[in-house]
Amino acid sequence: MPSPLRVRVAARLLHARGKTTAAQHVAARHLDHAFERLAAAHLPLVAAAPLVDALRASTEPLALPDLARRLPLRLHRRGPLHFLRLFPRVFRLRAPLPLSLSLTPAAAGLLAVASSPADAARTLRRLLAMSASRALPLRAVFRVWRELALPDDFEDSVVAGHPHLFHLAPNPAEPNTHILHLVADPAAEDFTPAVERTRPDRYAFKLQFPPGFRLTKEYRKKVKEWQQLPYAGPYEVVSPRAGGSKRVSKLARRKMEKRAVGIAHEFLSLTVEKMVEVEKFSQFRKWFGIEVNVRDVFLDHPGIFYLSAKGKRHTVFLREAYDRGKLVEPNEVSEARAKIVELMLLRRRGLGNANSSANMASGATSDAKESGDDFVEHEDCLLDIPET
Repeated sequence: MPSPLRVRVAARLLHARGKTTAAQHVAARHLDHAFERLAAAHLPLVAAAPLVDALRASTEPLALPDLARRLPLRLHRRGPLHFLRLFPRVFRLRAPLPLSLSLTPAAAGLLAVASSPADAARTLRRLLAMSASRALPLRAVFRVWRELALPDDFEDSVVAGHPHLFHLAPNPAEPNTHILHLVADPAAEDFTPAVERTRPDRYAFKLQFPPGFRLTKEYRKKVKEWQQLPYAGPYEVVSPRAGGSKRVSKLARRKMEKRAVGIAHEFLSLTVEKMVEVEKFSQFRKWFGIEVNVRDVFLDHPGIFYLSAKGKRHTVFLREAYDRGKLVEPNEVSEARAKIVELMLLRRRGLGNANSSANMASGATSDAKESGDDFVEHEDCLLDIPET
């Protein structure tokens, strides 16, 4: 039975929420346990991402004390050494003192799987084409290179390797930073949004509401009206409002919101696992011309997106890309990452400890149900998400 707060907030979906706070809005969302388990399963790998990157960049094992000085190894409440020993199929600790660390061959091979430079170039072109200026800060692209399955050296193999498509220039607004530009003529591009493959009607989005979601007659009517509302697609150039005025009509704001939904849908479609942290997506808000709160966009459209707050981070999933917690259209990169997650969920099972036979029966599923609170986030990813 949904709480009274959830009922009140759900009744105001697609409309102004009055005095409902951001925290209340997140807390009142309808939980989808398949996505919650998926988000929990990814937490250890997400927490270890800076460490994994450092190990992959080195051809030799790295001394643990040196890594501790270079990186904020706050991976677990019981310390980084405990974290590393939890995942012997991914991390290899070597004696004598000082301990050194490397990735296991199996983990290193899986983590090396990425898109080809040609496929990565197509993804990057689409990402840049969603920006009105056909340009994005390079640092923002770096924040989502894993999500987009770009090669480790994409600045060389993709950007520099395709000078007829991309141009890197200094950012005049920020010293020592760069802007990535799309060189190709946008008029000659033929970018069809991913939503067109599943769109039930003109302007509509495919809707898949979570199990147990209450669809009242009034809510169905509001959703139908919203589905019929025209909007500018993610690759259409939209002129900014004159004077940047915040006073807009209710209809204009709903169109702005629907365009934001289209952009978010396309962005998630470009990611290899059809999910991204809200904080990372928010970096592109200004460049994509999004004029509404992106977190509210995800929460207000539970038939299109699912937002998880697992592990004190907000992660958004594209609903139509999943069926019972698994990707509908997996690819080589997503399957490699799924195997890494499985290796981490196995922890020490089957490696000869006393409890292995009992634990093997429960499998990885039980770990995916954990809250993830034992895993400490990298300090760049600590949330509460601000209003974006």
